[in-house]
Amino acid sequence: MLFHSSFRKELARSFGATLIVLMTVIMTMALIRTLGRTAQGSFNPADVLLVMGYTVLAQMPTLLTMSLFIAIISTVSRMYRESEMVIWFTSGRGLISLMRPLLRFAWPVFLVVMALALFVLPWSKQQIETLKFQYEKRGDIERIEPGQFQESAGGQRVFFVEKNEPGKQTGSNVFIATTENNKQTVTSAQSGRIGQVNNEQFLILSSGQRLESGGVNSELKISEFEEYGVRVRSSQFGRDDFSPVATRPTVDLIKNPTLPNLSELSWRIGLILAAINFVVIGLAISSVNPRVGRSANLVFALFAFVVYFNLLGLGQNWIASAKMSFASWFLTLHGGILVMGVLLLIKEHNNWHLSRRMFGRGVK
Repeated sequence: MLFHSSFRKELARSFGATLIVLMTVIMTMALIRTLGRTAQGSFNPADVLLVMGYTVLAQMPTLLTMSLFIAIISTVSRMYRESEMVIWFTSGRGLISLMRPLLRFAWPVFLVVMALALFVLPWSKQQIETLKFQYEKRGDIERIEPGQFQESAGGQRVFFVEKNEPGKQTGSNVFIATTENNKQTVTSAQSGRIGQVNNEQFLILSSGQRLESGGVNSELKISEFEEYGVRVRSSQFGRDDFSPVATRPTVDLIKNPTLPNLSELSWRIGLILAAINFVVIGLAISSVNPRVGRSANLVFALFAFVVYFNLLGLGQNWIASAKMSFASWFLTLHGGILVMGVLLLIKEHNNWHLSRRMFGRGVK
């Protein structure tokens, strides 16, 4: 049908424009947040764009759902304002009849949201955690930057090198502060270089002094040296068996249905069901009075979207704390919202008004 085709084309234009705007906003916010975490030492400055990309990828299910929701409301509301819906209604078709072309347009979006929520979302978060872990667990030598105080991976040492030569593992005016076994040691030297001793990596210091305090007698020892070696820890990229729940594959969550796994699974599946429910809700609340405007509908749509996703997060916490079971929460939240959306759609389809039914009998 020509009307269905034009309706889907307008939905596609609105959906694409909304998605571009939302992605621009999210990319800007992700870049600012990533730069802040990089300044705190969570990520390598060279990985800023990579982390930002993974962050935006993890937010794509929500962005697609919101873009689809806004596209439906803006398109159908425009048809009401320009009296196109009046022509559609006078031809004997109701609001529910728009559900068929709407679902034909939305089903590819549902499939993309499903793939992103079940597979891409945990993968992108896993990549972010890997980049963060590798940067936090890098070796002591890799942490040293000229002119900056750098803490070792274990937090027991603080390094400072005034300057170094590019391409060479040497530096001048080296400072090392160490706290270990209730002893504080401060070592300074005019220069230092990286060397191998017995297949272990050492920082060889030249022309310096060493101050040691603490211990049993709390004595202060000062010594000078021509050459002194400090063993430094090399890079360690091995990980332990623990991984955040948000980074675990969906198949692993299903195979091991613990409370934390079920809570994360409720979030991922909830993203898919929310996209479906928002199609029904978007069509139901899109009807506007051309004389009044559509601001009230847009405000209500934004409020509904925020409340729905906050309830998804609330349900995730309740399932993790065993306050509510996985099945009962899904039936209560998603089933309840679907029923309310369908009832509201039927009301708008039949043009039912409660005030007229209640007070119309008294008017003669």
